Amino acid sequence: MNKTTSIVAGVLGMAGVVLMAASFAPHLSEHVKAKPPEKPNIIFLLTDDHRWDALGVMGNPIIRTPNLDALAKGGVLFPNAYVTTAICCVSRASILSGQYESRHKINDFVTDFSPEAVANTYPLLLKKAGYKIGFVGKYGVGDNPPEDQYDFWACNRKGQPPYEYTNQSGKKIHHTDSVANGVQNFLNDFAGQGPFCLSVSFKAPHELDGNPPTYPVQERFKALYEDAKIPVPETADPKYWASFPDFFRTDQNIGRERWKPLFSTPELHQKTVKDYYRLITGVDEVVGKLMAQLKQLKLDKNTIIVFMGDNGFYLGEHGMEGKWFGHEESIRVPLIIYNPVLPASRKGTRPARIALNIDVAPTILSFAGVPVPKTMQGVDLMQANAPARPDFFYEHTFMGSPRLPKVEGVVTPDFKYMKFIEHGYEELYSIKADPHETKNRATDPAFRKKLDELRNRYRVLKETVQ
Repeated sequence: MNKTTSIVAGVLGMAGVVLMAASFAPHLSEHVKAKPPEKPNIIFLLTDDHRWDALGVMGNPIIRTPNLDALAKGGVLFPNAYVTTAICCVSRASILSGQYESRHKINDFVTDFSPEAVANTYPLLLKKAGYKIGFVGKYGVGDNPPEDQYDFWACNRKGQPPYEYTNQSGKKIHHTDSVANGVQNFLNDFAGQGPFCLSVSFKAPHELDGNPPTYPVQERFKALYEDAKIPVPETADPKYWASFPDFFRTDQNIGRERWKPLFSTPELHQKTVKDYYRLITGVDEVVGKLMAQLKQLKLDKNTIIVFMGDNGFYLGEHGMEGKWFGHEESIRVPLIIYNPVLPASRKGTRPARIALNIDVAPTILSFAGVPVPKTMQGVDLMQANAPARPDFFYEHTFMGSPRLPKVEGVVTPDFKYMKFIEHGYEELYSIKADPHETKNRATDPAFRKKLDELRNRYRVLKETVQ
């Protein structure tokens, strides 16, 4: 299939990517060479608002994600994966481009990639290298996604699709199931036609925006977790919301505004988290179907799967619902890389290194043997003996106060420094000693040396990410 195929107008999707390293066979003689092995297929799976600990394999005792857990056990799980900006449009632009917001300049929901920037996203670079490329779900960058440059397109044109809509056959369908159909169609169409890269983006477990926001769940999952008891996080205590400064602690703050209809009572808290988990289990079901189809099509031995969340999510922590700000719940995400030819010694490993969303594009390109543009700021996560990054720059500058106060900072394995740049307000957390970020140490004299150190590092990183 050479022309772009529009499948379902309401499917929200993001990048599906599967890669495997390609190397040429040695000479058999002076005149005869072995046929080089096929380049790997690549599938990139992206969930929306999926926090790092909402996976069974990450130690969550309640959520059921057996297929994702199996991918992690057969691949590499990055327990310290983060996004450089916790909002859909910016994070997706960073994933596609391998760049910080400060470089790609996508800072809202309407700005498009320039033609030159699109050409340097990982799918288009793979297409140039001979890959068939497809996109299923929510592209999420700008009002004019580059659908005409893809060989397969099953994606809503722009914005957030509904969870439930009427498909081309006149039947109602849940968005997650529509994504599953798009994945199935792509694989059926392109199996055996050379290497492919499929980018898949789920709407789940993103809320359905509205007043109030809701979490529409597929009928077959509505009773799941019914008898579970969701633990209340420590920082859901009202004292933590009360500890924020006046500019932040306002009902106009979107994080607080959305908390009220979803977390303001114990009953709402139980229902919201269970629905959030149900939507993730729905995604896990799609992953299981995908793996079964790859095996049936005999693609399972040559298809790499990368799975990630586009940002984290507050589930009542710090008195909020949503993302945007610098706490672990907001910026830390799941990340799994599954390669069927991974050496046995690396399967099931959990590297402690910091991994970022800007690393997805260079990692995928490296799997395919495609040169990584110098404009990309991420690294190949699978490179053996690669030095671990000591820290990273965090930035969220969409909208501003009072709705979403702008914040920038530095995250290290042990400490986190955040600065609300409109107000000069600083946060310093010892995340190793205080993983739930219960105590802001910015005014604690005992932490003055660390505060000065991270202030200086912040100034350096702010310049280098441009």
